[in-house]
Amino acid sequence: MSTPFPRRFSARTRAALAVEKLASSASRQLGRGSGEMIGGKLALRVSPEILSEVAAGQLVACVSGTNGKTTTTRLLARALGTLGPVRSNSGGANMAAGVLAALSKPPYDAAAALEVDEIWLPKVARQIQPRAVILLNISRDQLDRSNETRRIASLWRDLGAELPGATAIANADDPLVAWAAAGWSNQVWVSAGQNWTADAMVCPQCASLLHRNATGWWCGCGLARPEPLVSVTGPHELLWFGRHLTASIDLPGRVNLGNAAMAAAAAKLFGVEVEQALAAMTGLEDVQGRYQEVELGDSGTRGRLLLAKNPAGWVEMMELLNSTPTRPVIVDFNAQTADGRDPSWIWDVPFERLRGRRVLVTGGRKEDMSVRLAYAEIPHTVHPDAESAAAVLDEKIVDVVANYTAFRDILGRVAPVRTNS
Repeated sequence: MSTPFPRRFSARTRAALAVEKLASSASRQLGRGSGEMIGGKLALRVSPEILSEVAAGQLVACVSGTNGKTTTTRLLARALGTLGPVRSNSGGANMAAGVLAALSKPPYDAAAALEVDEIWLPKVARQIQPRAVILLNISRDQLDRSNETRRIASLWRDLGAELPGATAIANADDPLVAWAAAGWSNQVWVSAGQNWTADAMVCPQCASLLHRNATGWWCGCGLARPEPLVSVTGPHELLWFGRHLTASIDLPGRVNLGNAAMAAAAAKLFGVEVEQALAAMTGLEDVQGRYQEVELGDSGTRGRLLLAKNPAGWVEMMELLNSTPTRPVIVDFNAQTADGRDPSWIWDVPFERLRGRRVLVTGGRKEDMSVRLAYAEIPHTVHPDAESAAAVLDEKIVDVVANYTAFRDILGRVAPVRTNS
């Protein structure tokens, strides 16, 4: 039996929700996808203010940033799930339509953990008035869409003045995020790390060159790294509001412990203790295919899927690769609309760190990647697809690093490795 829409919703919003439900269902039945985007888009046309109405009075947290949104949202949803049902769009539909699709699902009084695109965050957050907003990082991504990082920081800073009741859970290690969050009424500073610093070389406040050392960053104008209340202090360690904790989740790498720390800090605002939050996050071994092992064709070779869609993401994946056994790496690289049509950012990625590994290249822009690797003096071979690359290897498992559409395409072609657990 269908769930009736609450009477507190206006007739127009109830009609829009009915349209969303019908369109989403039709999309799924026709095999056109999950239906989140088409359903949300149509509902927003019927009732442009629907986001404000469905979120009114609810406990809502948003997650935004260039990298780590989907993973952090999934971790936050698990933490909030210790309190009861949670609505979330942790599948990655992170613009207004996707946010609405998550909020339009019952129970309508449940908390919500929402991934929001960094450019869409101001528009969405103004309407839903979240209690907490996680600000992860700001770097270049899709150069034909969001190449001006200081513009995003400025939009976020201005947003804070319009959300007086919200708390920014902000990465103190990213100068752009720190400057943006300083404009908010309330902050919880988290040291989640910043391996990629090339997009934050100058002060967002005065445009002077920033100074950095092992303990932080600062500028002569007075802007400096805030003192964090939460810090990732080791591979399995957190400094949590003055006390040291052993922290372990099943997602690999320091970057994911940083994501977990940000999510736990947000969950604390909702009444979730850190031990409960971290316990709820364990058992999550992949997120939308990230870190999942798949069968690559009939070669008998398994591939561990890693997503790297911009320089910051590549640097994080380099750190992860270097923390695990040295294995061959398949680089699958596209430059489609969802990736950004301009692939020139690959010249900023330190591919020299792949030395000592066998590297195989594929994807729609494999020639561009091959040229970049040649200049980095990385021996490599070029192949039609990831399965063809795996077929020339005599390996049980390899790492596959793909950008957005390449990652999506691999997931659509291959089968996950089955386990007995």
